[in-house]
Amino acid sequence: MSKKLLTSVCLCFLLIGAKAQQKNYAIIQPADNEKSIIQKAATIVPSPRQMRWQQLELTAFFHFGINTFTNNEWGNGKEDPSIFNPVKLDANQWVRVAKEAGIKQVILTAKHHDGFCLWPTKTTQHSVKSSPWKQGNGDVVKEVSEACKKYKVGFGIYLSPWDRNASVYGSEAYNDFFVNQLTELLTSYGRVDEVWFDGANGEGPNGKKQVYDFERWYKLIRQLQPTATIAIMGPDVRWVGTESGYGRETEWSVVPANNLNLAAIAGNSQQAINFKPQGDMMGDDLGSREKIKNAKGLVWYPAETDVSIRPGWFYHPEEDDKVKTPEKLLDIYYNSVGKNSVLLINIPPDKDGLINAADVISLQGWKKLRDKIFMTNLAKGAIVHSVNGLNKNTLLDGNYASFFTTAKRDTTTFIEFILKGNQTFDVLMLQENIAVGQRIEKFTLEYNEGVEWKKITEGTTVGYKRILKFDSVTTRKLRLRIESSRLNPTISEFGLYKQPN
Repeated sequence: MSKKLLTSVCLCFLLIGAKAQQKNYAIIQPADNEKSIIQKAATIVPSPRQMRWQQLELTAFFHFGINTFTNNEWGNGKEDPSIFNPVKLDANQWVRVAKEAGIKQVILTAKHHDGFCLWPTKTTQHSVKSSPWKQGNGDVVKEVSEACKKYKVGFGIYLSPWDRNASVYGSEAYNDFFVNQLTELLTSYGRVDEVWFDGANGEGPNGKKQVYDFERWYKLIRQLQPTATIAIMGPDVRWVGTESGYGRETEWSVVPANNLNLAAIAGNSQQAINFKPQGDMMGDDLGSREKIKNAKGLVWYPAETDVSIRPGWFYHPEEDDKVKTPEKLLDIYYNSVGKNSVLLINIPPDKDGLINAADVISLQGWKKLRDKIFMTNLAKGAIVHSVNGLNKNTLLDGNYASFFTTAKRDTTTFIEFILKGNQTFDVLMLQENIAVGQRIEKFTLEYNEGVEWKKITEGTTVGYKRILKFDSVTTRKLRLRIESSRLNPTISEFGLYKQPN
């Protein structure tokens, strides 16, 4: 059998094995031992909506509402709608600024905790229809959704479960009230790509707290917008655990789910669960072998890392000189997208209804930095060698769907690169093909100096994307060692880059 045919056969078996699973969860059976649990974890894959979301890499929040006009972060629900009047509101500017920064999806705060709605809802008078903006005929949700269609950017909504204005908050009637609001948003504005809930749950105007009917909400979203990702307090995406923009050093997308069992998934899609996984989602270690070996179930539940471009989440004029610099945003990018996460960056419009110039300048500078660094892969054109590797040239082809892997279920490998002459670099980028699963547990990058191999950097998980910075190295010969993997490692892309001096 020719080497080329052998490679094709091996890859075919690998893909057949992956397609036999094709689920974003796995039930742990009483007979499963640690080895079989690790193998199950290695073949869990994202659902189609999770894969689309992961490949966005950069998304944006638009925190905008009555708080913008009171200069508060959290409203009390007693605000007078007459103060809401963004006379220059330009949703096209919002979305254009985001897209020019490389952001592929935006989420609008359709309603925050104060209960003020940015669309003319039938459920309450506490909305834009009671404001002087456009004589009460305005609809911020509509304008943002239309701008997203115009610029081909994904559109998402945030609808606060906590409502400090609704008189029925704290009773079962509020769940009906909330469903009515959610239905309006999911049926009046075309495609919705993400629905974002937080867990805020304080007292309403009647002094009571609410028991949220999340399961009912999830079912409604799946029915009305089946391709939408349900984030944070939902089944598709979890919160990374901080609002700093910095993720974990070791970020597994496959984590234990204590509530995952055969009874729980009965009647759900065969491809993905439709309820929020329960378990430790805040610790430093969520998905290591130690964490999953005693799990009841495993689920693909990736992390979103959120941060605001300003100290606050709503616009405050006194923060115009406190906008994060392009360099700070670049560091956040390395530590969020570069740590197997999606970055959700908040860009709050001001009282006029515009993204402030200070934010625009910073976002533009950030994009220029990323473009300059990642424009040229210094490994491009290298000679690639691996004794037990298959499809080694796919590492540098720029095609995420193609990938390097190993023969005979080997879980370790050496990949050597002979570059086109000496190259100076200080950034490594790796990507696993998560359509097959997340597998790599430990890797090291080394360079050759004479007869000796010296370590440049090392890491644990890779996932969809891993980026590591280090002191500049100049060399022509280097190697990537995959020291531990749960099954055959699958590497889609390998990149070396140089930051500007």
